Amino acid sequence: MAMAMAQHRESSSGSSMNKHLDSGKYVRYTSEQVEALERVYAECPKPSSLRRQQLIRECPILSNIEPKQIKVWFQNRRCREKQRKESSRLQTVNRKLTAMNKLLMEENDRLQKQVSQLVCENGYMRQQLQTVNAPAGTDASCDSVVTTPQHSLKDANNPAGLLSIAEETLAEFLSKATGTAVDWVQMPGMKPGPDTVGIFAISQSCSGVAARACGLVSLEPTKIAEILKDRPSWFRDCRSLEVFTMFPAGNGGTIELVYMQTYAPTTLAPARDFWTLRYTTTLENGNLVVCERSLSGSGAGPSAAAASQFVRVEMLPSGYLIRPCDGGGSIIHIVDHLNLEAWSVPEVLRPLYESSKVVAQRMTIAALRYIRQIAQETSGEVVYGLGRQPAVLRTFSQRLSRGFNDAVNGFNDDGWSIINSDGAEDVIIAVNSSKSSSSALNPSNSLSFLGGVLCAKASMLLQNVPPAVLVRFLREHRSEWADFNVDAYSAASLKAGTYAYPGMRATRFTGSQVIMPLGHTIEQEELLEVVRLEGHPLVHEDAFVSRDIHLLQICSGIDENAVGACSELVFAPIDEMFPDDAPLLPSGFRVIPLESKTSETQDSLTTSRTLDLTSSLEVGPAPSNTAGEASLCQNTRSVLTIAFQFPFDSNLQENVATMARHYVRSVISSVQRVAMAISPSGLSPTVGPKLSPGSPEALTLAHWICQSYSHYLGGELMRSDSLGGDTLLKNLWHHQDAILCCSLKSMPVFIFANQAGLDMLETTLVALQDITLDKIFDESGRKTLCADFGKLMQEGCAYLPAGICMSTMGRHVSYEQAIAWKVLAADESSVHCLAFSFVNWSFV
Repeated sequence: MAMAMAQHRESSSGSSMNKHLDSGKYVRYTSEQVEALERVYAECPKPSSLRRQQLIRECPILSNIEPKQIKVWFQNRRCREKQRKESSRLQTVNRKLTAMNKLLMEENDRLQKQVSQLVCENGYMRQQLQTVNAPAGTDASCDSVVTTPQHSLKDANNPAGLLSIAEETLAEFLSKATGTAVDWVQMPGMKPGPDTVGIFAISQSCSGVAARACGLVSLEPTKIAEILKDRPSWFRDCRSLEVFTMFPAGNGGTIELVYMQTYAPTTLAPARDFWTLRYTTTLENGNLVVCERSLSGSGAGPSAAAASQFVRVEMLPSGYLIRPCDGGGSIIHIVDHLNLEAWSVPEVLRPLYESSKVVAQRMTIAALRYIRQIAQETSGEVVYGLGRQPAVLRTFSQRLSRGFNDAVNGFNDDGWSIINSDGAEDVIIAVNSSKSSSSALNPSNSLSFLGGVLCAKASMLLQNVPPAVLVRFLREHRSEWADFNVDAYSAASLKAGTYAYPGMRATRFTGSQVIMPLGHTIEQEELLEVVRLEGHPLVHEDAFVSRDIHLLQICSGIDENAVGACSELVFAPIDEMFPDDAPLLPSGFRVIPLESKTSETQDSLTTSRTLDLTSSLEVGPAPSNTAGEASLCQNTRSVLTIAFQFPFDSNLQENVATMARHYVRSVISSVQRVAMAISPSGLSPTVGPKLSPGSPEALTLAHWICQSYSHYLGGELMRSDSLGGDTLLKNLWHHQDAILCCSLKSMPVFIFANQAGLDMLETTLVALQDITLDKIFDESGRKTLCADFGKLMQEGCAYLPAGICMSTMGRHVSYEQAIAWKVLAADESSVHCLAFSFVNWSFV
């Protein structure tokens, strides 16, 4: 009985405790209390204990709630917010995947139709070959092939004729966008899928050059059409676009007659212009279409004097098909089909106008990327530096690109004129005096000057140099080419007091650093940043004047896997305050690969044709001895265009011209040296017989490294069958471990590294010789090296434990083991250098 009563009391006590806990756990809040808590949550989703207690004191309606319960409320609120965001994100991803799946299924259907068409054509060709007496007029094409009606380019004198042309253009464009009118093949290096920007293709065999892109964009169709029709905003090669006539088409659409001018990418080719009909309409299925084609030949369109500097080219039916998606967003199909009249440029440059890859990178893919960039900026997914609006920074990028294109092209109607050279044709000097009027618009302008602007520009052919690698090196190692070492005469004329423009002072740059990364595009294909150059004056009177220069800079095309992409480094001096209306005078480099649709397998370019570019610029010899290597070399040709702009006072134009020509020639020489060093051929004869002053030939040093390794370590650095001739050097160059050699000076500097060593240090053979041994090790590594250095010099080799070293870009590199040994010269009586092998290294 007593036990039962005790159990009853215990049960009652437990029930009371549970009831109390339940009442504390599940608190019912009034609407006023929730509103008060939501206000605090909006300001601070995770308030501290003190903040929660303060909340209870300041809000009488919360006085009956415990601080612990308020803490639980905020935890639950954050959890609900996280779940809501995740649910929204998953719904968005699901919509995108559904749309992309639909797009891929349509692409698969199109490819199946293309296969059926090819089978049809193949069967017909077989029949023709088997039937010797087949009729001569038999049509060998399938019904699905669309050809361009010849009359469609002629009857353009009245609205009815234009409407007829517009309807034909629409039908042909749609057959290219979703059908088999063009034999599309996948763009090299770009696999379609939900994680990519889109599906990209180029023409395999058709008249002219063509590219196609399909992708999903989270914008409404009308907004996309508005952006894409404004070509100058996204197409960097577009100089101007003017709509001459616009009238309704009678079916809800509009017809426009458009004149467009485009820049020439180099100094060696004329610019292009287009005279086109543009048709915008909505189809019965709700899809929006903007299609365009050239109206006729060179006789149509504007006949102003400015157009005489352009070559009229043809746009075959091209345009944009924009399809709204369920739940928002659009699927977009882009087609660009052009005939760029390659005959009008020097033969060496014709691959640039015959390559569908170039059209794809510069127009088609650029359009889709720009639309996606705008979409992400609109949704707030992209964050930019300095608190500036994305549109402002995008304007800076466009101004830099446009200013550089203006300098490269030097159009007469912009005020440019070429002045007499000193007899050499390697550097062109152009002057624009009309730009001096800009100083009147802004007297406080740091670019104010009286005479105008002078541009020194040149183009040269590069062989076997990846454009992305070259531009990346020029960006990261500016001191290799940017020293402003003018001669004494020019330096005396160009003292700091003469100009407010900092780039005109005689300066030697000792370092550069990115101090303000402003923004980048979605796939990092373009970077916008502010760079500070640390300068030291060459004129003693200016020793106490700061020579640091700030540059606004864009760098694009540094992805080595982007086939056909143009690589650029364009920069302009700016004021440290960096106002939105800062004047810009861009200079820089552009490297364009020369790959045509037929040159992949043909040796169509010879060394003699290289001289068409300029006879006074050195071009490295082809490093190959076999047809295969020669073909590889042909496929990696590119054209480099350099343009530097300088302001000048009217009474010093001649001095500035002399200085500018001298400077650009020194830049050309530096870039050639860099280009040879970073060539994938590595230690080919193009690098020169010696790696550095006082070093033996590369092949000799390779023999010494391997023989000394065997002598001191008792093993083989490489297989014994690879020790003959050039094979030894090639195998050492491609060895998986990072192998570096340093001098025996009091401050050892590196004199050689194989490809893995250069990758590990993120440098090149040229810049390698400025790196000392102690700089690559961390504190622990330096202590270990000092402890084992005596053993290394006495016994000839040493094993260093796993550790961390540092690349020139500041990245940490881990390695499992480092082996050091002395490299003996041929007589084995003198030590030439020290060699290090870093085993199984990787970036941390």
